[in-house]
Amino acid sequence: MYSIIDIESNGAGYRKECIIDIAIYRYDGQKITDQFISLVNPEGDITPFVQKLTNITPKMVKTAPKFHEIAKRIIEITQNTTLVGHNIDFDYRMLRQSFQRLGYDFKINTLDTIPLAKKLIPDEVSYSLGKLVKSLGIPLTNHHRAEGDARATLELFKLLVSKDTENEIIQKQHDETNAKTYINKIKVLTQDLPNEKGFVYFQNEEGKIIFTDHVQDINKFSKKIFNSKSKKWEPVQKNVEQINFELTGTDIIAKLILNSKGIKKREMLPFGLYYRNNKYVVEKNKLNKAEKPILKFRSFTQGSKAIQFIGKIEEYNDIEFFKKKIEFKKRNELWLGQGRKLGEKLFLIVENGKVISYGFYELFTQIQTLSKLSKLKIDLLFQSTDLNNELQLALLRGDFETLPLPK
Repeated sequence: MYSIIDIESNGAGYRKECIIDIAIYRYDGQKITDQFISLVNPEGDITPFVQKLTNITPKMVKTAPKFHEIAKRIIEITQNTTLVGHNIDFDYRMLRQSFQRLGYDFKINTLDTIPLAKKLIPDEVSYSLGKLVKSLGIPLTNHHRAEGDARATLELFKLLVSKDTENEIIQKQHDETNAKTYINKIKVLTQDLPNEKGFVYFQNEEGKIIFTDHVQDINKFSKKIFNSKSKKWEPVQKNVEQINFELTGTDIIAKLILNSKGIKKREMLPFGLYYRNNKYVVEKNKLNKAEKPILKFRSFTQGSKAIQFIGKIEEYNDIEFFKKKIEFKKRNELWLGQGRKLGEKLFLIVENGKVISYGFYELFTQIQTLSKLSKLKIDLLFQSTDLNNELQLALLRGDFETLPLPK
């Protein structure tokens, strides 16, 4: 049994796309036994490019069902089938991430008609769906609409099955795509990891964490470990069966989480900001051990960017004003800043110049009182000097709105 699928997305950024059009034909090798075709309300914008390509407008999807309203139907029609599509990786990813937003782990075997066509119909000028089916004489109506593309993919698949007289090539392709090989293991484990900052947790079959770290790009870092030839990573490569992650958004959030867990991870900050001869300079801290830097940086580039920012604000030319602006001592404030994801905010509770706790809240949540904050806050076990420095840099950039502590 096969379910032939095509999906159109709203054109949002990678991993942020939403489905706007979907068509699935359940096919038993002889005939269509079921079908599902629907526009979908993405609950967001449709890019002008996609509107022009598909002729699907925001008005058309306004009254269409939302994904959660059709999710059960998709599961029913695809159950016990192999999902077939032209560039199936895109359609499968769209389904997985749509189901993930609902807290459901959607998994299914897949088959891609592009590599199949290249093996069974070699020497074609192009293997894009439009050009390929035109070359083969397969009708295609409503190109770049889910129903038309899915129907053309079904007819293409029928042709490929007829050419594979011994059923060897399609079966081999299916087995290779879905086999439990090391390459497929990497693909499955990393396919839904975000290209964002956060903590990554490599776990074995029992769920025990065998490696964890805070990284700048969870997806890229994980693939790097799998592709490494170093013996250091062999136990992780061999034993990992699941990868989980915790997004942190900013470096400040990462340091707060480490502090709240009591993890003391010292960061190298070899460069410093100094004020000499009426101007700010960045240099290595060890050049002048007697002079204490105003701020510290991971790199010379980070320091140079800070100086550029300082230069844009006239008041910062007054060194005493600048020092007071980023001074931490005796502050009693509530700080509000960017959270880990869109629609989320971070708050810090600062007492006597020390961050004692932090937490997150959705934009619509009311947090005017300490009792409300106490239900959301996470207490810090200690406060590192690295965190202090990061918070001072945030004050410099204006990353936080600072308010008096609520009562």
